[in-house]
Amino acid sequence: MERPDKTMYFLNIALAVAARSTCLRRKIGAVIVKGNTIVGTGYNGTAKGVVNCLEVGCIKDLLNLPHDRAYDLCPAVHAEENAIINSNREDRKGAKLYIAGYDANGNYVTVVPCLRCRRKIINSEIEEVIVLDSSGKPIRYDVKKWVEEDTNWYLKELEKARLRKIGDERIS
Repeated sequence: MERPDKTMYFLNIALAVAARSTCLRRKIGAVIVKGNTIVGTGYNGTAKGVVNCLEVGCIKDLLNLPHDRAYDLCPAVHAEENAIINSNREDRKGAKLYIAGYDANGNYVTVVPCLRCRRKIINSEIEEVIVLDSSGKPIRYDVKKWVEEDTNWYLKELEKARLRKIGDERIS
């Protein structure tokens, strides 16, 4: 067995964390690392005490909804969110977040944090996110770029809303 580099080491730990997930579709694990020390972990699953999909089934499966939509129907807390909750604020500053997971068939899945999680990662002052892609290779994200992307997205949406409002005022 070949000794993994640090990136694959922490991504493999994220896969081990993912095994605790209560999701029937995708098991995702997240590990926050600062200075080569693990400071927080999390997996996707329902809030403490809430019934989970392993016990009663998955509403998104029942309704045939995609995994990256309809978050309002899913009772799960995302792996990234749980890792942030399970860590200390000071430990997150300047840290790296490793995310890895697999589907119901045991295949790797590429997990890119949703907008909700990206914003929590930004506010947590985590500097870099490393995800395992579906072929087992790491992909790196600079969180500062997410700040820029979110800013540009919001400014575009704001401009669209202003133009709609002007159009509505002309009609009335």
